[in-house]
Amino acid sequence: MEKRHKKTALFWLLIKRLLQTVFILLLFLVGTIVMLRFIDPPYWSVRVQRAMDPPASYPETIKHQWCDIDEIPLALQQAVVASEDQNFPHHSGIDLGAIEKALTEAKQGAGLRGASTITQQTVKNLFLWQGKHWSRKALEGALSLLVELLWDKQRILEVYLNIAEYGPGVYGVCAGSEYWYGSPVSQLSRNQAARLVAVLPSPWRYRAQPPTPFISERARWIEQQVDMLGQDWLKPVHGK
Repeated sequence: MEKRHKKTALFWLLIKRLLQTVFILLLFLVGTIVMLRFIDPPYWSVRVQRAMDPPASYPETIKHQWCDIDEIPLALQQAVVASEDQNFPHHSGIDLGAIEKALTEAKQGAGLRGASTITQQTVKNLFLWQGKHWSRKALEGALSLLVELLWDKQRILEVYLNIAEYGPGVYGVCAGSEYWYGSPVSQLSRNQAARLVAVLPSPWRYRAQPPTPFISERARWIEQQVDMLGQDWLKPVHGK
């Protein structure tokens, strides 16, 4: 009886320690997310992974320059949301409608396309590893809901635009603008902004300048989407 009692006590002690560890980790995670709402991240997951295991032709010196959201032209903000996540102003981190549509199209033989929101892509680039394993997707979804709870939409878009890769070792729209066009992001034309966004699915494969026929066509589609959505559709993001 005494031996069984000791085993039971040890079991509950382990459960207690496990719960304490989970609580501390959760507290640390929440604290980090809150901190990053106000402090621009000096490093992020995808950048660290590239440095630790650089792909072929990865540059020795990366290019990155942080730009506050007010320094990024509205045309570029509109382009990236129109291209990547048109429901961004309204969802809570996960776009269930987009997921359902992607699954329906896959069942009809169109192939399974991505349905990640800008929030999910921000979380992946900032905290997680690359790949499509279900465990990463589960973490991505949970963290996206938490980020949406603790940040506003404007901060999510700002971080996304500053840590996404726009070329080999080129991070953020400001560095991307200099890399592709040799000019500050504030001076980009509407079409240049659309072309910069158009390389996002594969920044190592596509180029914004001179554009390939695919990028030119993709940029025209992005501009059409922005026109269709109208001038005021990003107002919920900026709170205006």
